[in-house]
Amino acid sequence: MGQRTIPEELADAARIDGCNEYAIYARILMPLAKPGLIAVAIFTFIDGWNDFMGPLLYLNSPENYTVALGLALFRASVGAFGAAGGRARWDWLMAASTAMVIPVIIVFFALQRYFVKGVVMTGLKG
Repeated sequence: MGQRTIPEELADAARIDGCNEYAIYARILMPLAKPGLIAVAIFTFIDGWNDFMGPLLYLNSPENYTVALGLALFRASVGAFGAAGGRARWDWLMAASTAMVIPVIIVFFALQRYFVKGVVMTGLKG
């Protein structure tokens, strides 16, 4: 399996052209690494946004709950499954679920071109 790194020859060519290490980093390495870094940032954001168990263990007050925990608390409080004696409020639950998904969709579509570049570049043979 070949290396999946940025070729050292690019940095060598920049040194021959007179670039210092900062210029090599800023003008060559970062633009090449940006799609992969943004793909990782998208995955990290989605993982943190959807995390349920971590905040459930660490947070004590409902005022600090994340959106996922708030949605679960909302489901339990309105009796979405009829367990709390109330009528199931699926309309409110679906509206809250849609509101929870909107930031993830906005982040994905805002960074979609970088995400696609990052995924495509990982499948190329060197």
